Amino acid sequence: MKYLSVLILLVSSPVLSQVQTMNLREVVETAKSQSIASKQAATKKKTNFWQYRSFLADYKPQLSLNGTVPGFTRSYIEVVQPDGTVAFQNVSNNNSMLNLSLSQSIAFTGGTVFVQQQLQRFDDFARNNTRYNGIPFAIGIDQPLFRFNPMKWARKIQPLQYQEGNQQFIASLEQVALDATGFYFELLVAQVNLQIAEKNRSNNDTLYKIAQHKLELGKISQNDLLQLQMGLLTAQKDLASAQQAAAVASLKLKMFLSSRDERDLELEIPLEASEFAINTQIALDEAFANRADAIGFQRKLLEAERDVQFAKKENGLNASLNATFGLTNQGPRPRDVYANPQDREFVELQFTLPIMTWGRNKARTEVAKANREFMQQAVEQDKLTFEQEIFTQVTLLQMLQKQVKLTNLADHIAAERYQIAKERFILSDLSVTDLGIATQEKDIARRDYILALRDYWQSYYSLRLLTLYDFEQNRKIGY
Repeated sequence: MKYLSVLILLVSSPVLSQVQTMNLREVVETAKSQSIASKQAATKKKTNFWQYRSFLADYKPQLSLNGTVPGFTRSYIEVVQPDGTVAFQNVSNNNSMLNLSLSQSIAFTGGTVFVQQQLQRFDDFARNNTRYNGIPFAIGIDQPLFRFNPMKWARKIQPLQYQEGNQQFIASLEQVALDATGFYFELLVAQVNLQIAEKNRSNNDTLYKIAQHKLELGKISQNDLLQLQMGLLTAQKDLASAQQAAAVASLKLKMFLSSRDERDLELEIPLEASEFAINTQIALDEAFANRADAIGFQRKLLEAERDVQFAKKENGLNASLNATFGLTNQGPRPRDVYANPQDREFVELQFTLPIMTWGRNKARTEVAKANREFMQQAVEQDKLTFEQEIFTQVTLLQMLQKQVKLTNLADHIAAERYQIAKERFILSDLSVTDLGIATQEKDIARRDYILALRDYWQSYYSLRLLTLYDFEQNRKIGY
């Protein structure tokens, strides 16, 4: 009997957990942790990290082993005879080689120094002969002269790109928060409209029934009754439209959050954050210190200057010095290579000097200079726009802090006025027209308050995005 009572209770009770209640903070944190946009931002940050690691590795010593094992050949080759005729000689051999080298880039000069060891084996199968040739030790340098040094500029630009990528990750998560806020209030406005529509339909239905009774008593006219009936029909249509809008907005928010939860979302109306002072100068300083765009200003100017230097260097005298000094030997056995090796030297200086280019080199340099000047102007304009965005957003947020309080007060007043108007109508002390006006004012005040909250929170997260600074906690934003 006890178990039967429990079973009846479970069957008769409503299904639990069919509604998922969330507030704005929870939606924002969920979006930052599991939305596709946040995962893409994390992937970009990872890519940025490994690109920078690859750049740093280029400036460290590189140890490599390369070779040809085996290098077998069996064929007929063309051999010119002393009398000028050609004979085709049968060859069958193996020419294998191993080379071990340690190299180091020199960022200051743009060159490379290296040490190496090499061993070569040649097997002549036709004559049953084996010979070894090798370099027990060699040291060399490859040094461009009077040329553009890309490594020097990379050491200036790559750290900025890495820092820019890290700050872009933070900005991407703040953009996710801003987007989540937009979807949140799109659904919240739809749900508030749905609540208004349901309440209006219920109220209009009640008032219409009361009006029918009043008509029988002769207290209202037929025209007033028809007006209330039209109000009821309008409320029913508004309810159907509000239900559809709420369903669409709920789907959009769930898709953005990458949520597969089938429960209905019920959003809480967020209060404005505790009022905090915003110093415009601090906002500007933090924006220039934290934003990826601010780092990008410096990077773009460096890249423009790099292009000018490239045009100047590559259009003039270009030379390259290649030098190797070491030991070498050969013999029928591998150890012969290391026994009493001989000196080995190689020095080569190559150069190119443009003599007649018909002004091409100067034109290339002038184009690079013009591009640098244009970039300086563009960066200056971007800085002005940057500052204007910060100033506008600070002013807007401060204004919206007051606006929310005023619309909240108006919402309470309109709700009380409607309640009084409704009671007066029931007591036959108010016309249908005045009741309709009170209803409209109540609905407008409610929507205005929600829209003011939406504008406030979007402005709040926009300022965080523009400065990457938390003015509530007085600290930089970091993840």
